[in-house]
Amino acid sequence: MPKRWFLLVLVLFCFLLTGFRWGFFAHKKINRLAVFTLPATMAGFYKKNLEYITEAAVNPDRRRYAIPEEAPRHYIDLDDYGDSAIFKLPRYWNQAVEKFGEDSLNAHGILPWHIQRVYFQLKEAFLLNDPDRILRISADLGHYVADAHVPLHTTKNYDGQLTNQVGIHGFWESRLPELFYEQYDFYVGPATYLPNVQLAVWEIVKQSHLAVDSVLYFEQQLATENDRFNFETKGRQTVKVYGQEYSQKYHTRLNGMVERMFRNSIKRTGDIWYTAWVDAGQPDLKKLIDYKPTEEELEKRKQELLLWREQNVKPRSHEATEN
Repeated sequence: MPKRWFLLVLVLFCFLLTGFRWGFFAHKKINRLAVFTLPATMAGFYKKNLEYITEAAVNPDRRRYAIPEEAPRHYIDLDDYGDSAIFKLPRYWNQAVEKFGEDSLNAHGILPWHIQRVYFQLKEAFLLNDPDRILRISADLGHYVADAHVPLHTTKNYDGQLTNQVGIHGFWESRLPELFYEQYDFYVGPATYLPNVQLAVWEIVKQSHLAVDSVLYFEQQLATENDRFNFETKGRQTVKVYGQEYSQKYHTRLNGMVERMFRNSIKRTGDIWYTAWVDAGQPDLKKLIDYKPTEEELEKRKQELLLWREQNVKPRSHEATEN
C-alpha cells in the first residue's frame, strides 16, 4: 500500500510540474462532443457511457508517468528528420521501421503511427463485441487524435524552450481553450467514413506542423509589446498565469486557429470511431448497452480474432485484397 500511495503522489506531482497537454479541460470536451457526431446506430451506446468517455479522455496522459513507452505516443518531432519531413516520412509503420529503426522512431515520437495502431485495436474491439474494451480504446483514441491537432506536438521546440518562450505549450492548448471555449462554435456535422485512416491522420499532422511557425512567431512578436504574466487565485492557491489581456491579444492574432483545431479534433475523433465501427461490420451496439460478456465468451471471440488475423482460411486468388 505505501508503494502505491507513493506512485500516486509522484504522478500528481508530475502533472502539477509539467502541465496538462491539450489540457484536461479540452481533452474531456473533445471526447464528449465527438459522441454527438455519431449516427443513431452508435450514439445510444456512447451516450449511455458519456461520462466514462469524457473522464477517460485523459487516461493516456496519466499513463505517461507510469509506462515508459507511453510518452512517444503523444508527439512526433518532425524537425528532427530534416527539411520537408512532413512530406517525406513513410506513412506506414513497417516502412518507417525499415528505414529508421524502431528505437530511433520512438526517440522522436510515434504519434501518427500510433493512432493507426489504436484504430485497429478499436476495430478489433468492435469485432469482439466487448463493450468495456470499445469504451476504453475509444477514449484513448480521442486523446491521441486531439494531440495530433496541437502544432507544438509536432516539433522538438515543443514548449518554446529553443526560442525563449517556455510555457507556450500550456498557453496554447490549455489557457486559451479554457478562456475562450464559450465563444467557439462546436457544430461540426456528422461523422463521416475515412477510406484511409492512416493518410487522414498524416494530413492532420501536416496541417498542425505547418502552423508551428505562426504559433511561435505571434507570441514572440506580442511579447515585445506586452507583459505576459499576472497572478490568479485558484482555490486556495495563487498561481502565475498568462494574463487575460495578453491571452486575448494572442488568441486574436492566431485568427481562430485554436477553435479550428478544437473543432477538427472533435470531427476527426468521431470520424475514426465511426470508421472503425464500419470496418468491423457495423455490429449492433444497442445490444451492448446493458451487456456484460462472460470470460468464456470473450475468450472464444479472442480465438476467432486470432484466426482472422492469421488468415488461416486462405481466400481464392480472385478474392484476395490488399490491406
